[in-house]
Amino acid sequence: MNDHQPLRRWAIGAALCLALSCPVMATANEPTSAALQQALAQQLQRQEASLPIASFYELRGGQPAWQELQRVESLVSALNTLVDDGLTPDDYQASSLLGDFQQSQQLDEQAQARFDVRATRSLLLALDHLSIGKVDPRRVEPNWDLPRPERRYALPRVVQAVDGGEVEQALSLARPDTAAYAQLRNALAHYRRLAEQGSVPYLPGRDESLRPGDIDDDVQTLRQRLTLWGEPHLLAADSSAYPMIGVQAAGGDRRTFDRELEQAVMRFQRRHQLQEDGVVGERTRLALNMPVSVRVDQLRINLERARWIRPSLDRTPNVWVDIAGYRLHYTRPNGEHWDARVVVGSPSRETPIIHSSISHLTVNPSWTIPPTIMREDVLPRVRQDTAYLTRQNIQVVSLSGETLDADTIDWQRPGGVMLRQVAGSSNPLGRVVVRFPNDDMIYLHDTPARGLFQRDHRALSSGCVRVDGVTEFAQLLLQDSGSRYQLSSLINSGRSDQNVNLPTRIPVALHYLTAWPNREGDVVFREDIYRRDAALLAALETA
Repeated sequence: MNDHQPLRRWAIGAALCLALSCPVMATANEPTSAALQQALAQQLQRQEASLPIASFYELRGGQPAWQELQRVESLVSALNTLVDDGLTPDDYQASSLLGDFQQSQQLDEQAQARFDVRATRSLLLALDHLSIGKVDPRRVEPNWDLPRPERRYALPRVVQAVDGGEVEQALSLARPDTAAYAQLRNALAHYRRLAEQGSVPYLPGRDESLRPGDIDDDVQTLRQRLTLWGEPHLLAADSSAYPMIGVQAAGGDRRTFDRELEQAVMRFQRRHQLQEDGVVGERTRLALNMPVSVRVDQLRINLERARWIRPSLDRTPNVWVDIAGYRLHYTRPNGEHWDARVVVGSPSRETPIIHSSISHLTVNPSWTIPPTIMREDVLPRVRQDTAYLTRQNIQVVSLSGETLDADTIDWQRPGGVMLRQVAGSSNPLGRVVVRFPNDDMIYLHDTPARGLFQRDHRALSSGCVRVDGVTEFAQLLLQDSGSRYQLSSLINSGRSDQNVNLPTRIPVALHYLTAWPNREGDVVFREDIYRRDAALLAALETA
């Protein structure tokens, strides 16, 4: 609804009310003066339509909202809680509102009305940022393919909370109510507290990794770093382990890499998407030495992403690919969850963010090699040895689909030809492809390279997403969409390029998140494999 429509309706009503001297509904202890009402109406006529400011006052019968100290204090207190959402309270004038209120009360009705509208704007701006994000994702994600969503809070309930002096409750109406968002928010509060603690020595570089059983001064530093990251028991002496009087328990134990310390290292590795081997190698050492402020920023960045992606995860069923987490998650119509490891695009060939719906499967697919892969990967090998095409079961095809003789092609200037790998065990798409409309020709598919799923870091593909256990996933999609096809029968038929439509499309989203809760509710920090965090952090600071 156009924000000027309620403004015009309310302004006409307010003018009639003033002309007829009709009674005014007041929410404060004393009735609002006609002069203040009129000043407020004049201020509203000057407001932009990007926020529902006029609608807010229409719901209050044209009454000012912020003419009592206690209510302004409630607003300031609520705005200050936004720091735990990764937002900056001063972006909503949290530090100046009380002083401005007190000053306005010493001035005329125009000043009081200006303050009232300004305070309302601060609240509504915060509600918008909590509801749909502070940054328009299209500013920092060039291929973002969705418009910004509608506001997801009820303005009448906001007004009710304000009238009751419960402004924090008003913010909770707009804040995402998902478990993941709450866990990220709690983690941010925790890491902000860690950032306030004193400095802790960094673990120095070493020629050899620190391993269980080692006795070394660096082990004590390791304990200090892990204590900073949430393992407080590692520096406490266990007197029961040292029954003999005179033994210095804390000193000797702290230099020993014992089983308890190994378990703490593994928990840390699990929370930072590192190999869980209990060994402190270079990657683990760098993660241990990461400044807490970096983790605070990482949480702020991903709280913003959580505000963007909320609508795409609200639906059931849905499939979403956690790109930086190397996982696919499928919520089935009955609420059951199925997930799998995935291989995603390398840093030079990123998997894009996509919102779409799964439309069909291709069974026993052939693979038309994309132009970039053909140019950069295949042609250099063909130029060295045209027999490469035969060994890889690759056909040369004209743009009209006619099969060509490879020996008749000038591979230095191949012109308008395509390369197509026939279906089979060596085909990089494997036995099944899950397809959904998108402009980047991205899909989910099988792969013969099963060993890649065992790696910890799986940004290895040319952009598409390889799914571990994709045949089971595809059969679930058939079953859950109402299809009677059995995937095993389709595969065993041997027919190439069988397209099987899903009777009901299933939403799919590919998202990029560098900090996100795992099944246990622990927030896991991931590598920023595509180097996207810095641009979003800068946008959060300047928007």
